[in-house]
Amino acid sequence: MIFPQSPAPRAEEPLRNGPLAHPALDRIRVVTQYLHSADILLIAFVAILSVINLVFSARIPSWWLFIAINSALTGFILWLGFARHSCGSKLLRYVHDWYVAPMVFLSFKELYFMIKPIHFGRDYDGLLISIDRWMFGVDPTQWLMQFAHPWLTEVLQIAYTAFYLLFLLLGYEIYRRKNYDLFHFFMFTCVYGFFLSYLGYFFLPAVGPRFTLHDFAMTNVDLPGLWLTPSMRWFVNWGESVRMNVPNAAAIASAQRDVFPSGHTMMTLVLMYLSAKSHARVRYIIYITGTLLIIATVYERYHYVIDLVGGAAFMLVCVATTVPFYRFTRDKLQTLECQFPPAI
Repeated sequence: MIFPQSPAPRAEEPLRNGPLAHPALDRIRVVTQYLHSADILLIAFVAILSVINLVFSARIPSWWLFIAINSALTGFILWLGFARHSCGSKLLRYVHDWYVAPMVFLSFKELYFMIKPIHFGRDYDGLLISIDRWMFGVDPTQWLMQFAHPWLTEVLQIAYTAFYLLFLLLGYEIYRRKNYDLFHFFMFTCVYGFFLSYLGYFFLPAVGPRFTLHDFAMTNVDLPGLWLTPSMRWFVNWGESVRMNVPNAAAIASAQRDVFPSGHTMMTLVLMYLSAKSHARVRYIIYITGTLLIIATVYERYHYVIDLVGGAAFMLVCVATTVPFYRFTRDKLQTLECQFPPAI
C-alpha cells in the first residue's frame, strides 16, 4: 500500500551489510548510507550539468566556473550527510532534511547560463505559438483579455506566486507526522519532477507570450492588479533574471528560457497527486490554489496553452516513474531512508 501511516521511527544509525549487500556496491554504500535519496539525485544531476558544460565548453562562457561550483555543491552534500551522522545535531538534521529547495533553485539558475549559448540564442516561441493557434484559432493570452479585471488579476497573481509556498505546506505537514520515509519520498519526487521539467527547457527553449505576443513593459498597464500584483510580478521576474524597465528586446535577452513544459503546471499537479495520496489536511488548499495557479499561467501571460499540456504530460511521466525510481535508489544504495519504516 502506498503512503500508509508509519509507526514511530527508529533511531538513526548507518546501515551495514544486509540482504542487498554486494561487493561492487559496498564501497559506494559506505558513503550513501549517510545520504538521502534526494541527495543522490542532486549529486547525479549536477554531475550531468558538469558533463554538459564540458561538452559545450566552446559555447558556454565560464563553463569551468560552473563545474567548480557543481563540485563544491557535491562536496557540501557529502559533508552535510556525514556531519549529521557524526555530531547528531538537530540543526544539521533539519538542514539536511530541508536544504534541497535552495539547491534546486541553484541548479535552475545554472541553466540560465547554459541553455541560451548551447542553442546559439535561438528560441522556439514561434513553434509554440503556432501550436496554440492550430488548437484554438487564436492566441489564448490575447483572447483572455476580454475577461481581464483587477480583482481577477490580483487573485490569480497571488495564486501563481503561492506556488513556492505549496511545497512548504505539504512538506511541513508530512514532516510533522514523523513519517520520514514518506517525507523523503516527497522531497525526492519534487527534485525529480523539477529535473524532468528542465529537460524540456534544454531541448525547447522559449521565453513565453508576455514577451512575444505582448509588450512586457506594458504588463502592469494591460493587466493591472490591486495591491500585491506589482510586487509579486517583480518577485517572479527577479527569480527568472528578467530585467525591468527596459525595452522588450532587452527583457527577452535577459529572460530565463523556462517555458516548455510549464513547471508550475507540472509540479502543481504533482503536489495535488501527492496531497491526495497522503490524505493531507492541506490538500483542499492545494486543490483550490493549484487550480487558480494553472489558470494564471496563461491569464498572466507566463505560458502558452501547449506548455500546460506539456506540463500535464511530464507530470504523468513523473508520477509513473517516481515510485520505482525512489525504491531502487533507496534500497540499492541503502540510503538514509532505510533506517525508517518504509512508507512506499
